[in-house]
Amino acid sequence: MKKFLTAAAILAASVLPAGAQQLDLSALGNPDGATVGYIIQMFGLLTVLSVAPGLLIMVTSFTRFVIAFSILRTGIGLQSTPANLILISLSLFMTFYVMAPTFDQAWQNGVKPLMDNQITQAEAVDRISDPFRTFMMRNVRDKDFALFADLARERGQTVSEEKVDLRILVPAFMISEIRRGFEIGFLIVLPFLVIDLIVATITMAMGMMMLPPTVVSLPFKILFFVLIDGWNLLVGSLVRSFT
Repeated sequence: MKKFLTAAAILAASVLPAGAQQLDLSALGNPDGATVGYIIQMFGLLTVLSVAPGLLIMVTSFTRFVIAFSILRTGIGLQSTPANLILISLSLFMTFYVMAPTFDQAWQNGVKPLMDNQITQAEAVDRISDPFRTFMMRNVRDKDFALFADLARERGQTVSEEKVDLRILVPAFMISEIRRGFEIGFLIVLPFLVIDLIVATITMAMGMMMLPPTVVSLPFKILFFVLIDGWNLLVGSLVRSFT
């Protein structure tokens, strides 16, 4: 994580001074290929920086974590505890934990050589994307991947078996992550549903019609989750679910 924060700071530092200097518009009067290429590169860099949070969600384990934690909060019956900021922060740092080997490979093979001017930007893009492509291929469902591969073939696109196009792999990976998040969420909610049914049956048998069962079951669900060390079990299971 420190490496990528350093890289982001370097990129930001290289952009900010350029904006603070006085613009020489005379060079745009007769733009050549180099000027146009520089403008396109700057536009691409700003675009990548603006969609960086979306890229984090699309090609990492963040989706599965945040879905599981959100369903856990709903299953217990808590509306805003833990707060969204806490859930997102926990999901973010668990993502960095799971993706650490992938980030290290992308840094060593792509970012660092690019900063040392050892490779071109095109080579850096390929080297940075390869570790993420490998991670997504290990965790994508075959059925989801086959779906988008078939859709690509129907539109006349060529699907390479050696190096899968990210336009096919990324949406297939996201669908797989959403599905697995809901599968884990179902297993999380099931014991809390049993507690709700037991409490509702008891309150009905005692004639307490006006007392909402959720009010009575909430402390029992929290106590149950604490006694089984739920956070330890949940986080451990989520981390081990990635290959």
